[in-house]
Amino acid sequence: MTNYLITIVGATAIGKTALSIKLAQHFKADIISCDSRQFYKEMKIGTAVPTKEELDAAQHHFIQNRSIFENYSVGQFEKDAIEKLNAIFIKNNMAIMVGGSGLYTNAVIDGLDYFPDVKPKIRTKLNKELNSEGIEFLQKKLKELDLESYNTIEIENPHRLIRALEICIGTGKTYSQFKNKPKEIRNFIPIKIGLYADRELMYSRINKRVDLMIKEGLLEEAKKLYKHRDLNALQTVGYKELFEYFDGKCELDFAISEIKKNTRRFAKRQVTWNKKDSNIHWFHFEEDITKIINKIENLISFE
Repeated sequence: MTNYLITIVGATAIGKTALSIKLAQHFKADIISCDSRQFYKEMKIGTAVPTKEELDAAQHHFIQNRSIFENYSVGQFEKDAIEKLNAIFIKNNMAIMVGGSGLYTNAVIDGLDYFPDVKPKIRTKLNKELNSEGIEFLQKKLKELDLESYNTIEIENPHRLIRALEICIGTGKTYSQFKNKPKEIRNFIPIKIGLYADRELMYSRINKRVDLMIKEGLLEEAKKLYKHRDLNALQTVGYKELFEYFDGKCELDFAISEIKKNTRRFAKRQVTWNKKDSNIHWFHFEEDITKIINKIENLISFE
């Protein structure tokens, strides 16, 4: 029997979680979360973790299963996710994967380029430089160390930038030297479903989500995590802006507006990333669920 992994992609706040639950219920399938921020149990509000009702509506994996004090890489997630999928496929040839992290999605579907381990203190130092010197400082450093990666990776994304730099510094080789090696063949066929919306509507949904996070206690959550601000897991939108507020560098209203702005920028990067993939079947985020199900079933050859 052929195995299928239905993968839901799209910008943040577009409705991926709701769709994943409906599809999971229809196909009686488990859900694999590949949202790299929702792994961490200390970061509940700021990462828009599914509600208890949503979690109870379908079997979820990889949600709040790690601590911010653990070093958890995309490579480790790839191994864990493939192991979990192999277990799922024993009882069901269908699984759902959902999340906003394109790199993590691709790691499960296509496999990763593998890199040597480097000392954690290198990443810690780079994160401190990001906070003190700004992203342009790190971009210039990458340009000097690895021009090919500087020209090809998302240098506006601090996670990607720091990842490339730590490999360059930790190995003495360029990040690009480790890219595009042969990868393992998967035992499933991916079916990619994308959700889209008009940009203004998408941005409006993001702004409303941030307001709701503040109402639900994001400020208090960030305050508890403030003393750990240098951890890699906390170098993310929704927390770093509030850390600036706690530092006295800005007013609260400005910090909240920065969260909204940076989330919108993140959504724009997600859209750009997904546009590169011609295998995604796109639907408006308000599309009738039956049309999406019919499309998936037409793509599947039941044996």
